Order: sequence, then structure tokens, then C-alpha cells
Amino acid sequence: MQSQRFAVTTPSVPTGFRSLTDRVPTASGAEIVASLTPPRQFEQASFDSYRPDPDFPGQAAAVEKLRGFFAPQAGGGGGFFGRRKSKAPAAKPGIYLDGGFGVGKTHLLAALWHDAPGRKKYFGTFIEYTALVGALGYAAAVAQLTGATLICIDEFELDDPGDTMVMTRLLGELVATGTRIAATSNTPPNALGEGRFAAADFLREIQAMSANFETLRIDGTDYRRRSIEGHAVVSSEERFDARTAEAAAADRDVTVDTFDGLITHLAAVHPSRFIGLLDGVDLIALRDVHELTDQGQALRLVAFIDRVYDAQIPVVTTGTALDEVFGGDMLNGGYRKKYLRAMSRMIALTSMD
Repeated sequence: MQSQRFAVTTPSVPTGFRSLTDRVPTASGAEIVASLTPPRQFEQASFDSYRPDPDFPGQAAAVEKLRGFFAPQAGGGGGFFGRRKSKAPAAKPGIYLDGGFGVGKTHLLAALWHDAPGRKKYFGTFIEYTALVGALGYAAAVAQLTGATLICIDEFELDDPGDTMVMTRLLGELVATGTRIAATSNTPPNALGEGRFAAADFLREIQAMSANFETLRIDGTDYRRRSIEGHAVVSSEERFDARTAEAAAADRDVTVDTFDGLITHLAAVHPSRFIGLLDGVDLIALRDVHELTDQGQALRLVAFIDRVYDAQIPVVTTGTALDEVFGGDMLNGGYRKKYLRAMSRMIALTSMD
């Protein structure tokens, strides 16, 4: 069961079960800062516990590269008969893990966080850092993060030009003070923003940010699909009732909601606070899942599923398979990679015991 990290108001609780829609999490700047650590499933992540796929040697190469991220850089000096060796190119202050979903990028990012020296280091999603700036103000956020040995940014996404400029400026100031940066995404840093806003108008900002990173490509197949095929699991009404009753009888904390109720509630909660909806939850049950045609609703669901996956909370549903909810032409648009990542995670979550 998760520890309480956010204050949660629960106006009413359905008989027998809790409801996610009755929970209104709040998060102060201090609480966001305190939460900037690897999610529960990566609390023990290490380079040794990462299992590279032998069919993709770049995975093992990435491990070795990351192991040396904080190693002292070789410099010049006197050579044979006093000749000076040329200095090695200066190492970039950031490293960017680029690759498809399910290849272990977040595991490696968390392993680097655990391996980093010093006690002041942070790990969070892109949206958590932008939420921190919103909660504290830009100057206070910079002051809070300054002095960190490492800032890890998972799921680096630039969905609007405002976020682009804020994060570019923030990273630039932190790098200037000696902080190292590590990030993951499904999109190379020089392609961030493509298909989502007029990236050409912000090319200077994107290039400035990209210049801080060495890109490390990690190829492979989605490990969640190595043993799971098909669609997200859908339960009959009878199985849905039995599953929730069994979990409650085992003293597990179960939430039961309609899909429409959850989607409506997510619109009223900032995505940085979605993790607060999940405090203490052991099983999420959703009735009447159906296709979404509104992209705003779909993106909020993606952000919610990311937090559910981080917390490793099983999901049981009725109606449409969760991985088939992104309707219309969503899978052909600029957010395609986000939706595919969520679909992969939905299949895994509904397949958990």
C-alpha cells in the first residue's frame, strides 16, 4: 500500500468501496519536491537488475555508458617526450535516453538516480517539474533545484510552447550551476514538439535545450508484450463483481467508478496531482469503458494511466478494452507515441493479479 504523499479530501465514500471521483488531492510545492523520487516499482532499480535484451546490443551499451556518467572526464596532459595529448571533447552535462516504449528507459533513469553521488537529487516526470514551477514560481523552483547533483526527467514531452520555454530556461540555469541532467522520451530532443505545435517558431529554444544532451539510442521490443499479447483484459459483470469482492475480502483497498465519472473527474484535477488519487489504492475497478473522441480527455487518461502504472495498481474493467479507447484519428496524430505507451501499459495493468 502506498504511503500518503498528498493531502486528500474525501467528501463521500460509496458503501463498501471507495471512489476515485470522491478524492480531491492537493499538493503544495513542498509536497511536490518531496515526491521527486523514483516511483515505487523503481525504488530498488539498479544497473545490475536491468536485463538487456541480447537481440539489441544497444541496451547493454547504454548500461555501460550510464555507469560512467559521473566518472571523472579524462583531460590533457604531458605525453611521450613531453608531447601533449589532445584533450577529449568536453562531455555534455545531460544524457537523453531515446527509444520506444517498454525498453527499460525509466528503469535505467532510476538506476542512474540511485547511482548518482550526493543527497540532493531529484526524479520526476516532465509534468511534475512544470507543476513545481507553477506551485513555487519560477525563481523559487530554480532555487529549490539548484545544487542538485542530478535532475532526472521521465517522459519528457513538450506539448505546448510555454512548457518549451520554461523547461529550456530552467535546464539552462541548472546546468550553468553544475547540475547534470538525464531524461527519457520516445522522441529525440531535436524533434520534440513536432506535430503538436508550430515547432519551427520555437526552433531556437528546442535547439538550445538539445545542445545540453548526448542522445543515447535504446532499441528493443516492448518488454510488457514479451509475455502478454492481444488486448487489455475485459471482465464480464459477474467477474467484475467477484474480483472487487475478493479484493475487499482480502482487506485490499478497492475503488469502483464508472469510466465517464473518472474522465470527468480527471478534468478537475491537475495532472501533477493524479498520484494523489491513488494513495493507498490496491485495485482500480472501472465500469462501462468506451471509446474517447475528445483529445483532451484522452491525454488526461494517458497521464492518469502513467501514474497507475508507476504505482503498479491492477485495473479491472467492463465495456470496451482499455487499449481501444483512443478513437477517431488519434493514433495518427502528434500524440501517437503517448497513446501507444498508454496502450502497452493498459494491457499490462489489466493482466495483473
